Formats: sequence, structure tokens, C-alpha cells
Amino acid sequence: MKFSVLVAIVSEELEDKAIDVAKQAGAGGVTILHGTGIGLKEKKIFFGLTYEGRESILVFVLERKLSLEVLKALNKELELEKEDHGLAFVLPIEHLAGINREEILKFQEKLKEEL
Repeated sequence: MKFSVLVAIVSEELEDKAIDVAKQAGAGGVTILHGTGIGLKEKKIFFGLTYEGRESILVFVLERKLSLEVLKALNKELELEKEDHGLAFVLPIEHLAGINREEILKFQEKLKEEL
């Protein structure tokens, strides 16, 4: 079984929606990181204070085919092609240790259903 990591970077306001969309598309657990980003446009300044939007970085380890399904669902539901809606990408995983056995069984069941 081959795995991929799906990384979705969205505003904190879209974090819960992104997780819900991913889970509905078949994703299991997620690791959530928080950060700030620097875009192409100048930062907003309000009363002399610079506003930097907070972002959530969602990291999913998924079976390779499922990762593409989740990516498509995120793109559609969050409208990622629109400016400032986020970014998502998938990278292959060469070696993996520590994945939950329940996740592997879930992936195997999904594959059996498709066959």
C-alpha cells in the first residue's frame, strides 16, 4: 500500500470546514500546525499595527488514491483557486513508520469496496 502526505494551508477561519470536508472525503486523523504567511501583497496596517492573518497547516497521511480524492474535495468546497482561500498539495511518502493500524485497516476496506 502506497501513502502520500496531503498538506492544506488555510486561514484559521476555514480550519474546521477544511477538516470536515477532508473527513467526509475519507480522511482520518490530522495534525494541525499554526503559523503566519507572507503573501505577494503588502500587509494591512491598522492604527500603526501590522495585521498578519493566522493560518492553519493541516497535515494528513493518506493512501495515495484517497489523497487525490481529499485534495479534489478541498479544492471544490473551499474554492482554493480564489485568492486567499488557501493552498493544498500532495507529496509521496517513501518510508513510513508509526501509522495507526486502524488507519491501515480502513484504507484496506476502502480498497476492497472499490474492487
